[in-house]
Amino acid sequence: MTTIVLVRKNNEVVVAGDGQVSMGNTVIKKTANKVRKIEKRNVIAGFAGSTADALTLFERLESKLEKHAGNLARAAVELAKDWRTDKYLRRLEALMAVGDKENSFIISGTGDVLEPEGDVIGIGSGGNYALASAKVLMDTDLSAEEIAKKAIKVASEICVFTNDNLNVEKI
Repeated sequence: MTTIVLVRKNNEVVVAGDGQVSMGNTVIKKTANKVRKIEKRNVIAGFAGSTADALTLFERLESKLEKHAGNLARAAVELAKDWRTDKYLRRLEALMAVGDKENSFIISGTGDVLEPEGDVIGIGSGGNYALASAKVLMDTDLSAEEIAKKAIKVASEICVFTNDNLNVEKI
């Protein structure tokens, strides 16, 4: 369980995530990093779900980006197709929020590749709280990074599976 928020504002794209890893009702780790930057392709991503599954999906996304010359939309669709149809991958339980300078997507194991409305994505157990907070803050003078940080902070105060140990990546 986790909270990830992606915010796109004023030519800045930010993905922020909390650091809590839980098993059932127990906090296992407070400082996990669920946000990654794929430097070579200027793509950022955050995941919600099983850690091992997410790492596998990050690797697959990176290889799809390489195969499709950094075209995030194409890479996301190809990853979602593989995730839904591959015997091994379809058992993976995670959601990904990914973005580059032009696109933002939620990618799921059911084959969904969704573009957000309003330049904000929220996924994970506290995703709806972070999403609502970020949407309200989009009309302020705050930067994308400030909005993302405040959104995770709000989610951490409501969702027991979210903490305020932030990891942030931006492009």
